[in-house]
Amino acid sequence: MVDLVTMNPQKASPEDIFALLFKPTGVAGVHIRSGAYEEVVEALGRFITRLRPEGAEVYRAPPVVSRALIEKAGYLKSFPHLLGCVCSLPGDEERIGAAVGAFEFGTGRWTDSVKATELLLAPAACYPIYPIAAERGTPPEDGFVFDVAGDCFRREPSQDVDRLQSFRMREFVAVGSPEVTRTFRERWMKQAPEIARALGLPQRIEAASDPFFGRVGQMVGRFQLAQSLKFELLIPIRSAENPTACLSFNYHRDQFGLIWGIRTADGELAHSTCVAFGIDRLAVALFATHGIEVRGWPETARGALGL
Repeated sequence: MVDLVTMNPQKASPEDIFALLFKPTGVAGVHIRSGAYEEVVEALGRFITRLRPEGAEVYRAPPVVSRALIEKAGYLKSFPHLLGCVCSLPGDEERIGAAVGAFEFGTGRWTDSVKATELLLAPAACYPIYPIAAERGTPPEDGFVFDVAGDCFRREPSQDVDRLQSFRMREFVAVGSPEVTRTFRERWMKQAPEIARALGLPQRIEAASDPFFGRVGQMVGRFQLAQSLKFELLIPIRSAENPTACLSFNYHRDQFGLIWGIRTADGELAHSTCVAFGIDRLAVALFATHGIEVRGWPETARGALGL
């Protein structure tokens, strides 16, 4: 047990955070979260809500998403190694009973009998938004803007407190002309350092690439870097040398406009962009930077969060 009295109140190690704010589940990257931690997560939610773009449509996504939607979005081509599929025991009572019996009597694994359902664990919050945008028809001159959040899953087992398999994500998404979407992203990239300063978090923004799958994915990642399609706001959690991406600024170009047939008033394919807040990473960054005891945090950070 970590001694709160002797702990440096200005800095909490990842080990301190895990010991005091999480409980292990026996699975890497999946933790039970304490009430103290969730209070900060809820405060972050309110803080981000105050930043919501004017006129944004608000949606909250479930932790599961249609397998057909993810397949259509092209996620399987880019990140198949991160997906989690929801499975179930199919069949009649006799077949299901046999599968359970094999486990109980030690003659087999019940998981050998499961089959994939039509659901996947959501890898990001924004994927259900693009078909909704398509239903709206032609984006207005200033584009469609959405505020979406949800519980997400990516198959990245890790013992690091800032790299979870199960995590929360909040995204502001814009769909419209190339000029509108690029301006939207640039505005948020300029605002992001101010957001970090309000929370008392050191940061820097760098170009980045997603963890695409396979050799072809490496080329896609280099293209992404060359075209400046992704930037990340980095905050030191485990070390200053290897900071953690806590916000990302992603420009999809016309990828989703093409997939869902979204066109602007001039008939061109719509572009899209999203600003993604890693809620759990931001919460961990606050504890890592300011200490475990919230009452000892800087007044500016507590004031911004209403704590």
